[in-house]
Amino acid sequence: MLTAVDGIAALCVVERQAPDIIFMDLMMPRLDGYQTCRLIKKHEQYRQIPVVMLSSKDSVFDRAKGRLAGSEHYLRKPVTQQDLLAAITAHVEYSL
Repeated sequence: MLTAVDGIAALCVVERQAPDIIFMDLMMPRLDGYQTCRLIKKHEQYRQIPVVMLSSKDSVFDRAKGRLAGSEHYLRKPVTQQDLLAAITAHVEYSL
């Protein structure tokens, strides 16, 4: 598991590690989740990485804005373990 304290740090982590999936809070300093997601999705090398938005906001507008930014999934906080596992299963192919 990799973590970042803000949107700028998240972009650096993505560039160094290219994770299989990204869970991103909407409310981050420097770059918010929408801005960070848009920047990730603009980069051809990283646009296939699924981005799951996490937020305490749950309006139709917030969900639509997340989709427009390029996120594949939106979870309302507090997030349960079941929600996290469902998002991973839906968006990451893995083999044992």
